[in-house]
Amino acid sequence: MPPTEKSSIGREQPDALRTEMSKDLDKPEKSPQADSESITSALGVGDNDDASFEQQGSDLEKAITQASHTSHEPATRIVTAVDWTGPDDKGNPMLWPLWKKGYQTMAIGSLACAITSGSSLISPATLEIAEQFQVSRTVALLPLTLYLLGLALGPVIAAPISETYGRTIVYKITAPLFLLFLVGAGFTNSLAGLLICRLLAGTAGSPCLAVGAGSTADIFAPHTRALASSLFIMMPFLGPSIGPVIGGFAAQYKGWRWTQWCTIFIGVAAFALVLPLQETYKKVILTRRAKKLGVQGPPQSPEKGWAYAKKMLTITLLRPVHMLFSEPIVLFLSLYNAFCFSVLYAFFAAYPYTFESVYGFNTWQSGLTFLGVLVGVLSAVATTMVIDRQIYMKIYRRTLGEGKTLVAPEHRLYPAMAGAFGVPVGIFWFGWSAHPSVHWISPILAGIPFAWGNLSIFISSALYLIDVYGPLNGASAMAANGLARYGLGAVFPLFTFQMYERLGIDWATSLLGFIAIGFLPIPWVFFKYGPTIRSKSAYDTIKV
Repeated sequence: MPPTEKSSIGREQPDALRTEMSKDLDKPEKSPQADSESITSALGVGDNDDASFEQQGSDLEKAITQASHTSHEPATRIVTAVDWTGPDDKGNPMLWPLWKKGYQTMAIGSLACAITSGSSLISPATLEIAEQFQVSRTVALLPLTLYLLGLALGPVIAAPISETYGRTIVYKITAPLFLLFLVGAGFTNSLAGLLICRLLAGTAGSPCLAVGAGSTADIFAPHTRALASSLFIMMPFLGPSIGPVIGGFAAQYKGWRWTQWCTIFIGVAAFALVLPLQETYKKVILTRRAKKLGVQGPPQSPEKGWAYAKKMLTITLLRPVHMLFSEPIVLFLSLYNAFCFSVLYAFFAAYPYTFESVYGFNTWQSGLTFLGVLVGVLSAVATTMVIDRQIYMKIYRRTLGEGKTLVAPEHRLYPAMAGAFGVPVGIFWFGWSAHPSVHWISPILAGIPFAWGNLSIFISSALYLIDVYGPLNGASAMAANGLARYGLGAVFPLFTFQMYERLGIDWATSLLGFIAIGFLPIPWVFFKYGPTIRSKSAYDTIKV
């Protein structure tokens, strides 16, 4: 049979391991060794891969052989329905022309950026919301924090839909719902209505973020996907950086409702780009081909009904929670990523407070201060690509030259080891330069090292987790990481105002900086002691 591909989750497990997925979490499932080239599988969601096609290999080959003795056409049709017909099968998305792959990546990246921009675009309108609904400034931040909680549910929602119906249907169903709930948020006349609509909008938009990385993995081979994957990973971070810039103008001149309209306009434009997209998930493409030809299709998951639901729940929620509390690597990297992510969202409250009270900025001017964060995000992608090509790929080629097939996953930690210094530098810089005697450009520039370090740590952590735990359990580890990031990110803004009012800008920011210093050694510790730590894992980890 032709070789099979990998999906965003990884290879389907053998029957014994598939059964194991439904058992208690005190008997962790063993996953395959990680693919050191797979950057997007680290961020995908629970699709059980078409590698399961090989499980029926011998029986299928017998059927093909028997059919070929009687009629050439049936044999050809069976192969066509079960796997690609060969390296030149035009139905294989990896054989699409480069322009088509580029459009696919740009479209789903734009949608991801639009959805995440909705989290922060409302932040400049916090004061107006507080005044209109007669609540405190902290309560007025709830539309932002509840939106983040909704985004945390992405893998749980996206996994069963994507596995059964494909990836494009996820975009085309959930994105309109996302826009519809934002319309409700824009028209509501009560705070309760605003909070409910924002929570539902985040929940509806979250599957698009979860499935996007898998779509990228479907169309780019591992050795060619680094650039496209890095660009896609950047987009969900780019959205929150752009949001306050646009939201500042909207809130200043049109009112808080226009922060929702602007999010809708951006979302509609991104959704229009998604409409022409074709399906990329191999199993779904071949299943549709089999149905059209009336022949045997690819093997389907044996679990049905509640068993299938339990399997998906285990992959996307139960196992991630178990790994978060039982695996030191998952726990500490998730806490580190969650802290950095949460400081970013705390800044959505701290930046307006600081620049309005210290420098007298108005709403739209405060929004522009996030341009420094935007530059830092772009810098992180460039830095990660340079490290990947100049350091990691050299180690990878040297390893192959030595006759080995796997690179120690600790070599994925170089961007995090560098970025760990950028986060506290940016935080302290912001806290101690925000003073009337210091030009306002200085605290704005402080956002560059902070955002650069933040995204560098996240990309590096994602690659490390998937390399350590393999595609299947690695995806659960990343789901745990996402739960921690969005959960803590939703909490931090709620105490930011009080902290800055009581401690002052310098010491409130310094408190965050000292915590960042406490987290700084984590990637360095894992680089040195990672092999020892993962050798004691309850889950199957990479053996180098």
